[in-house]
Amino acid sequence: MTARFDKSRLPSRHVSVGPERAPHRSYYYAMGLTEEEIARPFVGIASAGNDSAPCNTTLNAQADICRAGVEQGGGMPRRFNTITVTDGIAMGHQGMKSSLVSREVIADSVELSVRGHCYDALVTFAGCDKSLPGMMMAMLRLNVPSIFVYGGSILPGRFHDRDVTVVDVFEAVGRYAAKDDSCPLSELIALEKVACPGHGACGGQFTANTMACVGEAIGLSLPNSNMAPAPYKSREDIAVAAGRQVMNLLELNLRPRDICTRAAFENAARVVAATGGSTNAALHLPAMASECGIEFDLFDVAEIFKSTPYIADLKPGGRYVAKDMHEAGGVYMLMKTLLDGGFLDPEPLTVTGKSLGENIEQITWNPDQKVIYDVKTPITPTGGVVGLKGSLAPEGAIVKVAGMKRLQFSGPARVFDCEEDAFQAVENRQIEEGCVIVIRYEGPKGGPGMREMLSTTAALYGLGMGEKVALITDGRFSGGTRGFCIGHVGPEAADGGPIALVEDGDIISIDAEAGTIDLEVTAEVLDERRARWQPRRNDYQSGALWRFAQNVGPAAKGAVTHPGAAAETHVFADI
Repeated sequence: MTARFDKSRLPSRHVSVGPERAPHRSYYYAMGLTEEEIARPFVGIASAGNDSAPCNTTLNAQADICRAGVEQGGGMPRRFNTITVTDGIAMGHQGMKSSLVSREVIADSVELSVRGHCYDALVTFAGCDKSLPGMMMAMLRLNVPSIFVYGGSILPGRFHDRDVTVVDVFEAVGRYAAKDDSCPLSELIALEKVACPGHGACGGQFTANTMACVGEAIGLSLPNSNMAPAPYKSREDIAVAAGRQVMNLLELNLRPRDICTRAAFENAARVVAATGGSTNAALHLPAMASECGIEFDLFDVAEIFKSTPYIADLKPGGRYVAKDMHEAGGVYMLMKTLLDGGFLDPEPLTVTGKSLGENIEQITWNPDQKVIYDVKTPITPTGGVVGLKGSLAPEGAIVKVAGMKRLQFSGPARVFDCEEDAFQAVENRQIEEGCVIVIRYEGPKGGPGMREMLSTTAALYGLGMGEKVALITDGRFSGGTRGFCIGHVGPEAADGGPIALVEDGDIISIDAEAGTIDLEVTAEVLDERRARWQPRRNDYQSGALWRFAQNVGPAAKGAVTHPGAAAETHVFADI
């Protein structure tokens, strides 16, 4: 079993090899392991499984099934768990401040468990938004041979003979608040009971499915593994295959940083743009790159978005959900046409041990499917996500334009210092058509935690105001958000950025084609306001949110909380 592995060169030697490790081995005997099993490489299987939401409820079972693959490949599986904060449940209240913070906690907890127990390789299972980048960040940080597995998306609900997702429920709340005859309370209750029919992450091209696509595009997941819905039996085969393949990676000593080169990050950004993916990818890709010591910020991402065709007709901007994309051929079908069109680099390695291009060679284009367009006939010629920069956002901002008809907007500001106040104004129908809603002090540091604004944006759509107003924030938007919604504005208000100086009635102009976002106020007036501005003290002066606020960097660089690989003096995999 172990002949192909030299354990004297692996991290697990520190807990299993030599007379001085007898006390350590006694613990493994206590768990029923044999001498031969202790002599195998130890493989961490990290699961974000829990009962907090359907995104996570199948993960522990999938992780346990993965054990068989690890054992078949000659390894000794060691499963452990980490947390998840599920955005759909955290949304619209103070709980959302915990969401982005959880990404760091997930990455840190996986790192600490692997370091503490000296695991030689890693397979990670995640289902909800921040757990996907959190797991991949840990893989890159530790740099032991690793594979990422997505737990799979939920199947679409059916309501009035159409597919629905949880975003339809958020938007129905807005219609109900508007006393819209199309959504009486009985209709809202009927919808909420069928929108999420079982296990799995949100079904549209929201943040979870966006980052699942990233996992395949960047080479950390097995080909065409991530779009299979959570209830499908094929997920068991994927889990076993991941366990088996991670042992091959260990034999090859093929590590995450060998796979995730700058070209791989560029490929991942292309796939996000081509699928009209979540703006949160512009936060998570720079954070993942930091773990490799690669400079790759919001503007690098935005530059790639600018030249990528939008070709996947996925919700919220389009018609289809992840199940449909899986049946159409998955992420690799999409990458097939991107590569043929010259939009991908085929050279980066993947967890198959082969290059991305070699993997794509196995794919035959299916002209009969309806979800993924050929790059020669895209939905729109440029990407579904656009970067912005200007006097309101010198450090940048981002907007998702997939499915939008209007790409320019100018209007008077309506300023709110927290999401709750803005949502109340929307619910009370106190927002006028043509205005630019500004929600500030919701950035990484100022929130703290950089909340998503789906409750507010969905309510605006429910009121029929979705593209009649613009919304700007130093916080974030859900992958389910649609409409003229600009997030990640930097510098954030807590750092005294221009967004902190906006007053009601100021004219703000946005041009998503030109990539600009400007505050039409003279420099002299801004200087006067800046002189009067005072930093705000938030309510989180202890605990995890306080610690995050002390350490977090700007959104443009991923809102990370440590220096990353650029500052490291050793890599765990080489201990």
